[in-house]
Amino acid sequence: MEDMFDECSSLKELNLSNFYTNNVTNMRFMFKKCSSLKELNVSYFNTKKVTDMGFMFYYCSSLKELNIPKFHTNNVKNIDSMFCRCSKQFQNKIRAKYKNIKEEAFDS
Repeated sequence: MEDMFDECSSLKELNLSNFYTNNVTNMRFMFKKCSSLKELNVSYFNTKKVTDMGFMFYYCSSLKELNIPKFHTNNVKNIDSMFCRCSKQFQNKIRAKYKNIKEEAFDS
């Protein structure tokens, strides 16, 4: 799923409820620069086998809501810059809500 929606800057909404992700290992750059996306529900994603989430939401500057309650990051080896260039307010919201996400995922 690497680069799947990369630089889809006009994308405003996305229904991912029918995505089958049980065998996915790479989600790197998946939503990178989807700068018009305001909310995203990926609660259906099974991320147990994912090892790379680097830059997954990089520069999703309009993102206000992200539903990731079932994200498993235990096997993730690269989470670098996952939320970099998202708004500071959004990054702080994610930090507070999902304590299991490592600091490397955010702007320093």
